[in-house]
Amino acid sequence: MSAMTSAAVSSARQRPWELAARCGYAVSGVLHVLIGLLAVQVALGSGDESADQSGALGQIAGTPFGGAALWCGAVALLALAAWQGAQAIRGGEVADRVKAAAKAVVYVALAVSAVAFAVGSGSSSEGQTEGATSGLLGAPGGRALVVAVGLVVLGVGGYHGYKGVTRKFLDDLRALPGAQLGTTVRVAGTVGYVAKGVALVLVGGAFVLAGLTADPQRAQGLDGALHDLREQPAGVVALLAVAVGLACYGGYSFVRARFARM
Repeated sequence: MSAMTSAAVSSARQRPWELAARCGYAVSGVLHVLIGLLAVQVALGSGDESADQSGALGQIAGTPFGGAALWCGAVALLALAAWQGAQAIRGGEVADRVKAAAKAVVYVALAVSAVAFAVGSGSSSEGQTEGATSGLLGAPGGRALVVAVGLVVLGVGGYHGYKGVTRKFLDDLRALPGAQLGTTVRVAGTVGYVAKGVALVLVGGAFVLAGLTADPQRAQGLDGALHDLREQPAGVVALLAVAVGLACYGGYSFVRARFARM
């Protein structure tokens, strides 16, 4: 078999995997748009669902054919996780490999959560966060571990904000839609990454505080952090801004599904 033929066969085999991985970005987009809508409800003092991934997955599960949609979403997320895992193994800069490995873990966790809601055993991530934090605090050096987790999340949040402000997210795309749509993508990506960075900084700060005070109830997921933000001066306005930003991040994710470098 010639080298050209071998490359063509390899590309043909890789294509379905790549398409499934791209669908994973679209699934992430749906979840972020729903989280943004749920955050708007929190800002307005309405709605019973958590403004986080568990709330978004619960919304999907409650729709007709929601179970099937969650199963399909889980497959897409696992494909994207596998793709990121392959990037981590393949080689390159150490920082890039670490980021790819971390993303793979996040997408696997999302896929597992999607399956849990598909089979009817999904639960609020807030309770899971508090339980996991309580377990860490009970371990040797637990307070330092919880603080370390918080610092990592703070760092990830800061990086998201930096990526949004500098528009480095454009490096993740192989192209942009033309004309006005391309400008919209730039704006949505900038606003979306900054908003997600703010949300992660709020979550990371809560973990640091939980470690410093040895109080697991202070370790909150996204929903708790957004509720706390609402209670601050001008909190409703700030929360609405973050909510819109998270929805913008979801919109950017749809574009990434089509134009991402893979």
